[in-house]
Amino acid sequence: MSSSPSQIFLFGGNKPWSATDWTDSDDRVRGGSSYSELTCDPSSPTAVFHGNLDTKTLGGAGFASQRTTGEDRSWDLSSYDGITLDIKKSDGKKYTLILKDELLPKGSNGREQSTVGWDYDFNGGNDGGKVFVHWNDFKATYRGREKKEAQPLDLKHVKRVSLMMRSFFGSQEGDFSLSINSISAFRKGEIRTDEPSPMS
Repeated sequence: MSSSPSQIFLFGGNKPWSATDWTDSDDRVRGGSSYSELTCDPSSPTAVFHGNLDTKTLGGAGFASQRTTGEDRSWDLSSYDGITLDIKKSDGKKYTLILKDELLPKGSNGREQSTVGWDYDFNGGNDGGKVFVHWNDFKATYRGREKKEAQPLDLKHVKRVSLMMRSFFGSQEGDFSLSINSISAFRKGEIRTDEPSPMS
């Protein structure tokens, strides 16, 4: 049996970005006014997550996010040690990478039912660079609140990837833009050029 490569691309790299892989999930579902887009072209190595975070409509709260489409996606990342975000350019704001291993059918109101998400907050820096996120760097949350008693992330069945811009209790708002070369999984054998910046 051949061993897994030291890096596997989920988006970007040898898996070109495609707009059909992503859809918006913004606070408009809760009556907010934020919006987001993920602009990409298969001929370009870079995708741009951008939009506007409004915190006034919901009284200081707000979020704008892009998530992967499809209910039947599943990545087996159990042979890897974490996620690499290769960022080309950032606006210096704080973003969140979210993984999910469970998706539930829509409720009677037509909305998706909430499940535990595994979050990591990061700041790509104005000049970009690589951010390496170990599995134990992710924090289990449920509806935006930490869930300490959650079961471990099922790395054999990662079903959704999301990028989110949050207000972080009113600490940021307005236009945002994050240019990403790729999202990939890494093994310890991969040459690492920097470490993730800790976020409070």
